[in-house]
Amino acid sequence: MSTPSQPSEKALVPFVSVDHMMQLVHHIGLEAMITGIAKDIEADFKRWEAFDKTPRVPAHSPHGVIELMPTSDGEAYGFKYVNGHPKNTKEGLQTVTAFGLLADVYTGYPTLLTEMTLLTALRTAATSALVGSYLAPKGATTMAMIGNGAQSEFQCLAFKAICGVTSVRLYDTDPQATAKCAENLVGHGLSVVSCKTAEEAIEGAQIITTCTADKRNATILTDNMIGAGVHINAIGGDCPGKTELHRDILLRSDIFVEYPEQTRIEGEIQVLDADHPVIELWQVMQGRASGRVSDKQITLFDSVGFAIEDFSALRYVKSAIEGTRFFEPLDMLADPDDPRDLFGMLARAAPVTR
Repeated sequence: MSTPSQPSEKALVPFVSVDHMMQLVHHIGLEAMITGIAKDIEADFKRWEAFDKTPRVPAHSPHGVIELMPTSDGEAYGFKYVNGHPKNTKEGLQTVTAFGLLADVYTGYPTLLTEMTLLTALRTAATSALVGSYLAPKGATTMAMIGNGAQSEFQCLAFKAICGVTSVRLYDTDPQATAKCAENLVGHGLSVVSCKTAEEAIEGAQIITTCTADKRNATILTDNMIGAGVHINAIGGDCPGKTELHRDILLRSDIFVEYPEQTRIEGEIQVLDADHPVIELWQVMQGRASGRVSDKQITLFDSVGFAIEDFSALRYVKSAIEGTRFFEPLDMLADPDDPRDLFGMLARAAPVTR
């Protein structure tokens, strides 16, 4: 255990804005930052038992969902506020926005406040590719990216950086989304093929990533589309009533999850029996369970996102901004000379009247 941190004489909390986050990404390099976050996620999954774990706390509405995702390793506490509103795209708004906070368990003082809209895209991509490094077929070079919205470019570049993917095949029901993704990937060292159907996109792909936004039970992939030996990175189904894969695909696959108690509510496996066997990723990373064991095996990462991944991303950013200009100190903490005299601090701040 580290020595508990003590509040400074005037404790200021570093705040990383959207602009700061963009500057930090360009300072470090997008692929380097995704790789760094992935390493921290892997390190935290390898000490899984140290964390408090709970399914995220949702507030559902007809318009979308707002969630809190908390966890603690006993030394630091972290949470993320995140929404998911698929209808926002049609209104010119982001489907997902987020912010997050780290705090010191010993004092309860916050130690970082940051945007997490961009950071969530980075950590989701980092998690996907990290899991792919354990589950994808050896030597996989081609990925189908089905759903070409806000997450797609990050996913493609993460699999390039971590898994060695060299070619991506893009498909979206909206051709403009595919054109956007293809244009954004120009100059990033990937061979990009734009496809007109999902069936075309998965031709020759050893990795299939699904990331669609509709908040409904959909069938993006049917059973006859999936051959032996592929790895499916299913990241679009992330709330009750929202799935992307035909049930029969799940029955043919070895299913890997972050936290079963959450995934059974929100993931693809919500359509299966509650006792259907799944494999927890932390056990694979610790060597307690097997990942890919054969060339014919279909592996499925039923990804819904979990608080420990956000915790890892937050602590990565906290470390990365040290000694940089990519944050603003915020005066968030009351600091009366006498901790018992909060009223006196307020009274002394009253404007002088003449």
